[in-house]
Amino acid sequence: MTHKTIDRLGLIIIGDEILNGRRQDSHFTSTMALCHEWNIALAYTLVLPDDPEVLVAHFRWAMAQPYPFISCGGIGSTPDDVTRQSAARAAGVEVEPHAEAVRILKDRFGDLINEPRLRMVSFPQTADLVPNPVNQVPGFHIANGYFLPGFPSMAAPMMRWIMQTYYAVGPERLRCGMVLPNAREADLTDLMEAFVADYPDVTFSSLPQHTDRGPQVTLSISAVTARAEAAYADLKQRLAAVPVPFEEQ
Repeated sequence: MTHKTIDRLGLIIIGDEILNGRRQDSHFTSTMALCHEWNIALAYTLVLPDDPEVLVAHFRWAMAQPYPFISCGGIGSTPDDVTRQSAARAAGVEVEPHAEAVRILKDRFGDLINEPRLRMVSFPQTADLVPNPVNQVPGFHIANGYFLPGFPSMAAPMMRWIMQTYYAVGPERLRCGMVLPNAREADLTDLMEAFVADYPDVTFSSLPQHTDRGPQVTLSISAVTARAEAAYADLKQRLAAVPVPFEEQ
């Protein structure tokens, strides 16, 4: 299989228990670690309720993006688990038992197999499986989305399998930063807008702060290493020409 090169990955976390504070999320941490390992950016993180209309709308948006996303939560068999049906609606297909997943569950549970367990492998038509090394109950893959359990102990190794199976490690990226003491963003707007226009492939951020020494601005850039080095050298030259003093981080 040819591994695809991507530069971004989306993350959707589903569950009323996250939104009402009964559980603390850790999917974000696992996903960020993989993004760093694969040299890609985390494009977005959404935390959504167990609400079919909300899920369908956001899945449709995520499926329209040119990069993949991972969704964690809501693929069990209880009434609040509506992710499978919502993903199917977003993809424009029906839900049906997945033959291979049914076989896996029958091997796993034997005489204990029942309708609620089989409900967990009613997936969108045409979906592929994502193996679960913890309890063998698989997740699924449709369009550009990968749908995993809400349990971080299961989702984390399944995420790694996805990345190892489908995606190549990207080129190394470099982050550079500097602090501008006694600076204010409003005075630097023209400079920053011109820089961003000249480097559309470089991630740029500006963080204003008030400190004991007065106002300051922290500028950061991130890109593929060679591009970041060139952009950072240019940014320093632009600041020196104003002149605006800076301290490299």
